[in-house]
Amino acid sequence: MYNNINVLSKALDASWKRNEIITNNIANAETPNFKKSQVVFEDILKDSLAEKKLKGAVTNPKHIHINGGNIKELKYKIKTEDSFSTRRDKNNVDIDVEMAERAKNEILYNTLTSRMQSGFQKIKFVINEGR
Repeated sequence: MYNNINVLSKALDASWKRNEIITNNIANAETPNFKKSQVVFEDILKDSLAEKKLKGAVTNPKHIHINGGNIKELKYKIKTEDSFSTRRDKNNVDIDVEMAERAKNEILYNTLTSRMQSGFQKIKFVINEGR
């Protein structure tokens, strides 16, 4: 039951960080030699849900090694784009692309907060009805 809320929490963290990174990219749109950054989370989440990379924690040598199930290891990564630039100052920030990414991220963040609020309301309902 709490697994969904934990995943949503990790996604909210990534979305918040993505907003900070996009804002930094926009602020440095005219800085010579600046290279934009981006937050990578969705691919990491897909891999963990497919049980490719995420592994269960082993705290005792007698524990059985398992894949999946350890939400604590799920974390976003920040990647710097060293791609080519069409600008003479070697800055690769496109302000229009960044503004569109920011708008998309705001919609994602609002959706995630709504889903988390809905999850807490369900838990509250179960607690209140279970008296």
